Amino acid sequence: MDDQGKSFGLKSIKKLLGDIPNTIKNKLGIIPSVELDKKNNKDIIKITISSNSLPISHNGRYYIRSGSTVQELQGKFLADFLMKKLDNTWDNIVEDKIDFNDIDNKTIEEFKNYAVDRIPSFVKETNNNTLLKKLNLISDINIKRAAVLLFSKDPQKFYQQSIVRIGKFLSDTEIQTTDLVKGNLFMQLKSIMEILKTKYLLSKIKYKGIHRRDILEYPYEALREAIINALIHRDYSGSSQIQIRVYPDKLMIMNEGRLPSEIPVEKLKTNHLSMPRNKLLAQIFYYAGFIESWGHGTIKIVDICIKEGLPEPDFIEENGAMTVVFYKDKLNQENYKNLDLNKRQVNAVVYIRENRKITNNEYQKIFKVSKATATRDLTGLINKGILVQYGKTGKGTFYKLKGSIERNQRAHKGLIQ
Repeated sequence: MDDQGKSFGLKSIKKLLGDIPNTIKNKLGIIPSVELDKKNNKDIIKITISSNSLPISHNGRYYIRSGSTVQELQGKFLADFLMKKLDNTWDNIVEDKIDFNDIDNKTIEEFKNYAVDRIPSFVKETNNNTLLKKLNLISDINIKRAAVLLFSKDPQKFYQQSIVRIGKFLSDTEIQTTDLVKGNLFMQLKSIMEILKTKYLLSKIKYKGIHRRDILEYPYEALREAIINALIHRDYSGSSQIQIRVYPDKLMIMNEGRLPSEIPVEKLKTNHLSMPRNKLLAQIFYYAGFIESWGHGTIKIVDICIKEGLPEPDFIEENGAMTVVFYKDKLNQENYKNLDLNKRQVNAVVYIRENRKITNNEYQKIFKVSKATATRDLTGLINKGILVQYGKTGKGTFYKLKGSIERNQRAHKGLIQ
């Protein structure tokens, strides 16, 4: 038929009725409906191809449109593409090499204790194999990859990349010490936090009444949240290990895996949907009470740091990896001298951390100075980028640490939008 719909008919119609479906099947792997039809007494062939939810290959290869070019998908990109099209995730695939003797029943019992509030009916199950099936970690009699990472005795026997490497860096090229953390994800989380507390991070001692509190230089809850994110959202199909780098002035947590296209990195400090890469891993950690399912983890990390008077952490996505960077307290004893702060100003910063703000009148009373001296000290802190003034003049004016006021402004802006 021509472009105007006029029938010209076909020759060799019998041969075409055999060649066309065979060629399409061989090239594309699909079987069309091929029918003989007549129009204006001329033989035509009607080919019908139904829509398909599965991706279609051409000569066994897959292609995707990128800008004005067509690119062949290979390797890891192809695996990611196929899993996404099939609505599947890496952790939901069956692991053929494992059997039930590799499962650590002790970890399962610990999980039951964690999950008793969120799935009480599940954790009452006395048969651990049945529990794993209820948790969707077993397909028929086959154990899924998620169960290997979560509950096996030695996940590294199956996935060598499932290791966390912790290092103390004096500079980007000078490494002082290194630790490798193995075991299942529950074991790793516990070990990582313990190693950081006892070997890599300093603690300061505070007393609340008669109770002693050891406070890490980076907030424990924020670190734990970031480490959990790395463990459950990393791309386990890659070959790299999670890295935790501890520098003199910062701490970095790095894991392989891009963010979903629907969540650009700049959205991580605002409200966003939860779109886990490994749905089963995230589900089990949710049942254990370790995470929420609202996509608030990154916001929680930022809020905790600001509440503790630390700079906001950064979230960086580059070269197929995600990095969270925690910054050490810029106003510690090491930096007071460089910042040229007097003793009153140092104590004022401590006061604001604990009370969230200070007024000029409070400054005068606390340090027994005149209004002019208080104004001069506070102005100096503003000029050094430490404080921000809230309110122009008068009794309503107060001062906050710069990071906290910027965070409040962003939150306010987000509510308006």
